[in-house]
Amino acid sequence: MQTLIINIKELLQVRETHVDKVSGNEMAVLPSIKNAFLLIEDDTIAAFGSMNDCPKINADKTIEADGKIVLPSWCDSHTHIVYAGNREQEFVDRINGLTYEEIANRGGGILNSAKKLNETSEDDIYNQSKKRLEEVIQQGTGAVEIKSGYGLTVEGELKMLRVIKKLAQNYPIAIKATFLGAHAFPLEYKENHSAYIDLIINEMLPKIAEEKLADYIDAFLETGYFSVEETERIMEAGKQYGLRSKIHVNQFTAINGIAACVKHNALSVDHLEIVTDEDIEALKNSETIAVALPSCSYFISIPYTPARKMLNAGLPLALASDFNPGTTPSGNMNFVVATACIKMKMTPEEAINAATINGAYAMGLSATHGSITIGKKANLIITKPLNSFYELPYAFGSNLIEQVLLNGKVIS
Repeated sequence: MQTLIINIKELLQVRETHVDKVSGNEMAVLPSIKNAFLLIEDDTIAAFGSMNDCPKINADKTIEADGKIVLPSWCDSHTHIVYAGNREQEFVDRINGLTYEEIANRGGGILNSAKKLNETSEDDIYNQSKKRLEEVIQQGTGAVEIKSGYGLTVEGELKMLRVIKKLAQNYPIAIKATFLGAHAFPLEYKENHSAYIDLIINEMLPKIAEEKLADYIDAFLETGYFSVEETERIMEAGKQYGLRSKIHVNQFTAINGIAACVKHNALSVDHLEIVTDEDIEALKNSETIAVALPSCSYFISIPYTPARKMLNAGLPLALASDFNPGTTPSGNMNFVVATACIKMKMTPEEAINAATINGAYAMGLSATHGSITIGKKANLIITKPLNSFYELPYAFGSNLIEQVLLNGKVIS
């Protein structure tokens, strides 16, 4: 099956040769071709270039893209899409002056979601979660990482990861699963952290490995949650089962967690609303990428990741949605990109790089996703007619997507 897209106003994120990620000043460059074509064979990008070089073929399907921008689908490397119910009351509580920590201390937050999840059947959780997944696909996301972490029991965590696996089997989007048993301490372990970590290591991990339910392991490394030492235990245990770490860190405080993550070769460190000079030094020349979650900062009114400081230091940066019921009930990556430009002062080029090629790197998918490169998956966004791609973050409240392709097929 051949699909030919012709007369593309501008084809973005064109990479003739493979790159894993882009860093620092490189992020300001978004290679593109104006008046372009793109040829897809089955599910793969087969050729692209100027319309002057467009092959004379009888493709099975031809898409006219006059006036439109084509770019790779968003790669959202940090979500909690699988959950039960919602936390809309906490949204109102925050408006009325309660902090994230105060809500958590009175049984809200992660523990509230865990209670709901453990009371909800696996089928019901799947049916709730698939609606959210279908929504983000329509919004242009073509690869997504989904975490557990609202079970906090052996059965609850397994239930979540089985739902993630079922979503991956039933939908054409690329899905990576992350085990986040270390999201919070259940009430019964509040005074006995070691016993809960033993449960994660000795009971949860072996069963998850046996069923091949996870690609990565995560922990909420933060004051009042998991300490540096506790998180290191979890990262070490994950390695024993082939699970590389992707860690929540520096959301509210900086406690030398980033250096520990780099030491353990974490694939990503996510949040980083608070970043010290020491954190930046730790990340330099490492394989660990920083992931910013600007719509979380927007929703709960906390600082934004200092993107300019990090890019000026030569670091790579990815953007992700943090889609979850408590602090970011949205997986709209178009809003993420716009917010990164508006609030973090990233240029549109930097933000699109962060949400495509660098997002793919942050979940181990840069060999197959995140750029227009021959041999990569044909996961694409075709916009409505636009003046330029700058309109994507500029018109932040408008739906500018006309078509989404996953694995070479238009998603209706």
